[in-house]
Amino acid sequence: MSYVDEVLEMVIAKNPAQPEFHQAVKEVLDSLRVVIGENEEEYRKEALLERLVTPERQILFRVPWVDDNGQAHVNNGYRIQFNSAIGPYKGGLRFHPSVNVSIIKFLGFEQCFKNSLTGLPIGGGKGGADFDPKGKSDREVMAFCQSFMNELYRHIGADTDVPAGDIGVGGREIGYLYGEYKRITGLYEGVLTGKGLSFGGSLARTEATGYGLVYLTDEMLKSNGIDIKGKTIAVSGAGNVATYAIQKAQQLGANVVTCTDSTGWIYDPDGIDVATLKDVKEVRRARLTEYKNARPNAVYHEGKGVWTTKCDIAMPCATQNELGIEDAKTLKANGCIAVCEGANMPTTLEATKFILENGMLFTPGKASNAGGVATSALEMSQNSERLSWTFDEVDEKLHGIMVNIFKNIDAASKKYNMPGNYVAGANIAGFLKIRDAMQAQGIV
Repeated sequence: MSYVDEVLEMVIAKNPAQPEFHQAVKEVLDSLRVVIGENEEEYRKEALLERLVTPERQILFRVPWVDDNGQAHVNNGYRIQFNSAIGPYKGGLRFHPSVNVSIIKFLGFEQCFKNSLTGLPIGGGKGGADFDPKGKSDREVMAFCQSFMNELYRHIGADTDVPAGDIGVGGREIGYLYGEYKRITGLYEGVLTGKGLSFGGSLARTEATGYGLVYLTDEMLKSNGIDIKGKTIAVSGAGNVATYAIQKAQQLGANVVTCTDSTGWIYDPDGIDVATLKDVKEVRRARLTEYKNARPNAVYHEGKGVWTTKCDIAMPCATQNELGIEDAKTLKANGCIAVCEGANMPTTLEATKFILENGMLFTPGKASNAGGVATSALEMSQNSERLSWTFDEVDEKLHGIMVNIFKNIDAASKKYNMPGNYVAGANIAGFLKIRDAMQAQGIV
């Protein structure tokens, strides 16, 4: 049995009932077979892959809090510190009812490779809680965040572990978390990113993941002789990633016609109006049915189905495994030429395989989604220097990082005789930097 297969068996045996984590590990290790095969016995002797797939630290804790009616609640809190070989742990916090150990571990594992690809000195981690901020008052969200931080603060620091936001954790939540950290520790340091501009946040951080997705997509299309201008794009999601991917794609001349939330999706043949979308989702925190009321030509559909939209490019920007094999077949049949991931692992393994085998371009989230964490690292730099860069300075650095990521994953795919397979390219390029750092630091 190959070393890769041994480790895949071990992961399933030691991490039962964690399908998302199994999926993430299998997708990466399958891509690495060609690299591992070059030095299989050396890697086996060092237990390199076992160390790669095993978190350095897993922190699970309870989070008690009291709602506005005086009722106490208890949620589960998590922080998985996966790999610090190339820098302090870096990765978001997700507040969503679906959060469990499997999801946080898969996100933390993916984060290691994503952070490596940025070229910046940051390791991989992830955290969160099965708390749903939707429908909660500001006071209830504050109470939860303060209780959550009362445990988390012991395990994080500007040079140890620097969390950020993710699904359910935006500027409001980061503010409450940071305020509690500062109160407990007495430290005013860059321990969280995604902060408000008045207390150490970075310009362009809100836009970064969506902008970065489009920057990398544009570079990939150019390298394949395709112009993004005039292309029709279907986007899922209605959060920061989707909103700013729509905005940047429109700025480059594309027509983005869809967005989604947890209850349904919008098709707007005139192009998604970003101002209306932001008003509905960021200001009023309402459902997309409200978008239809402001845009009479738009059509609202209940439930799923966004990938039935005829488009040239699909950008899944909502959540994991939202684009399945039937969706991929429908996209192909409708003439879609590229799928570019804005969320973390939004495409199933079966769908990814189909897309690659059928000549469609595909960029994995660990590459195309990396703009957010890259800009978080730029926020860390600004905090360390006590400086604040302009929007254009940050945006220029972000653009350069995303272009370099594509060039690196393209080069890796070609070096290992898989040209155009950017999944393999991203996994290999991310792995090589982590491997070098792990081997240099010994068996730790």
